[in-house]
Amino acid sequence: MTREIKNLKQFSSVAERFEGSHLLCPGCAHGMIVREVLNAVEGPLLIGASTGCLEVSTAVYPYTSWNVPWIHIGFENSSTAIAGAEAMYKALVKKGKYTGEKPKFVAFGGDGSTYDIGFQWISGCFERGHDITYICLDNEVYANTGGQRSGSTPLGSSTSTSPAGTTSYGKKEKKKDIVLIMAAHGAPYVAQVAPNKWKDMNKKIKKALDTEGPTFINAMSACTTEWRFSSNKTVEVSDLAVDSLVFPLFEIIDGRELNITYRPKNIIPVRDYLGAQARFKHLFKPENEHIIEQFQKDVNKRWEYLQRREEARI
Repeated sequence: MTREIKNLKQFSSVAERFEGSHLLCPGCAHGMIVREVLNAVEGPLLIGASTGCLEVSTAVYPYTSWNVPWIHIGFENSSTAIAGAEAMYKALVKKGKYTGEKPKFVAFGGDGSTYDIGFQWISGCFERGHDITYICLDNEVYANTGGQRSGSTPLGSSTSTSPAGTTSYGKKEKKKDIVLIMAAHGAPYVAQVAPNKWKDMNKKIKKALDTEGPTFINAMSACTTEWRFSSNKTVEVSDLAVDSLVFPLFEIIDGRELNITYRPKNIIPVRDYLGAQARFKHLFKPENEHIIEQFQKDVNKRWEYLQRREEARI
């Protein structure tokens, strides 16, 4: 049964499950997303977290920011850790040893542990049909370990392992389309969200948590440190991301039915989004302008695809 979505007043008065006394960077969107996930629903929650910014900044021994059961094992396997807890729950229920309210099982991972290092673990959990929700905090870089490029890092971004210079314009490869990959698993629900559109994010989080089976959320998490913008510009940069369609907001149900959940009234050029982040500043040199043009073409092509697929319901 789907629970009622909380309004802003309810969010402001709810008992916190994620404390603000953590070590995430000022302006980091991770905390905004995680707080909303934990406060979006009532009832018991079990959380797994992969190694990454979230894990190292919220559980510095002997302290913790988590007011819910939380487990961390390794970089790659928050999905299997929480799937193990879900399997244990089923076993206890079968044996009559647990009669309480069914918990929600949630795993968090960054783009490095989702797109790359932990992908086979996530894929396996979805193939086996575990009743879990996996949430990727997508900041498009290995922000916790030195700013290396990941499979989520976009074309042209300058990182510590794909640096821009006299002979390079940054990363040569395009960003992996993780949402469509997870939808191809036949998952009952996958979606893309952004913290600046909090109502859309809240609705999708609740759908994911209330849907039986493995569900997936890809959450854009603007990184003030590695994207290189002022820490008070997180929401502004997030607005640019969704309004330029670089990060479109949509959902896919049962691997087939695609719904676009946010259509900007005024679509802005991709260059406005890129220009707000120093990781792309080199693209505005005359010799690299063609990368901005290619970026725009790629965004346009993907948006056209999403619209066609929504209309066709395939």
